[in-house]
Amino acid sequence: QVQLVESGGGLVQAGGSLRLSCSASGTIFSINAMGWYRQAPGKQRELVAHITSAGSTDYADSVKGRFTISRDNAKDTVYLQMNSLKPEDTAVYYCKTSLAYLGDYWGQGTQVTVSS
Repeated sequence: QVQLVESGGGLVQAGGSLRLSCSASGTIFSINAMGWYRQAPGKQRELVAHITSAGSTDYADSVKGRFTISRDNAKDTVYLQMNSLKPEDTAVYYCKTSLAYLGDYWGQGTQVTVSS
């Protein structure tokens, strides 16, 4: 059984910062890629940021220069540092991990609300 626990969401004013965390626990052999997605009301879930096991990163154009994804392999944890937040960043944020032999797992989601 694998669980992903997210934390760090909340309400922040435009221009503010938040840091999301997602920790994996359970029977894990190794974690390949990790990523953050978001889904705003009435919209499809979209990729925000992605990081490979080697540390290569990729970002949605809308967050480049403002968000930073990182991971701590010793803790099986991925982070998303979000700076200069905008109201359009408001969404439920989900982490996703790709586990060796086990496939993909999703977190439960954490709400991020940015007020103008």
